[in-house]
Amino acid sequence: MQKALLTLVCCLLISSSLFAQRLVSDAKIVYSIEHPPQTEPSFEGGTLTQYMKGHLSRVDIDFKNVHYSYLINSKQESVVTLINNHGDKYLIRAGKEEYTKELKEYTQVQFKDAGETKQIAGYNCKKAIGKMADGQTFEVYYTADLIPENKQYNRRFINLKGIPLQFEIINKSGSKMKVVATKVDLYAVPGSYFDVPKTGYKEISREELQKMGS
Repeated sequence: MQKALLTLVCCLLISSSLFAQRLVSDAKIVYSIEHPPQTEPSFEGGTLTQYMKGHLSRVDIDFKNVHYSYLINSKQESVVTLINNHGDKYLIRAGKEEYTKELKEYTQVQFKDAGETKQIAGYNCKKAIGKMADGQTFEVYYTADLIPENKQYNRRFINLKGIPLQFEIINKSGSKMKVVATKVDLYAVPGSYFDVPKTGYKEISREELQKMGS
């Protein structure tokens, strides 16, 4: 009798844990971007918005004068970058070869739980430390209550056991920006959000973009 009762309790605990988790196909998550001191005024008060829809995802990064959009198609293994810099609009395509190369780099990122927890945007989150292939580390708080259906919606977190609601982005200079979720919406995101514009943008290569910035 006791053995049967123990088995029942274990089953209830497991089913309760599974029920708490939600497989996410469609979502919109809005994050605020917190910059380190001595940041240029034009980059203060930025936002990052993550959209998901099946094998499609989109990241919008908004600053005062510059807007970036990344349209990711994990089925076609492609990324389209849109840049609006003071009204100058550029479009950059990355095909399967480049997509696969970057995916391989991100799969080397390992996450280790750090034991701390906190609530963010209404969700219980666990702290983890991400370690990159070059040895650099960054903090992330993720919720195990939300599991992305498409693990490649944001390849940076392909090995994470949930959806990140706070994380650090390491800049080329080595400084870190903190990104914190302020709102999580789980609804059917319109497919048009992931359409690549046919007009209004000048298509250039990454090399051309680098020359423009030099």
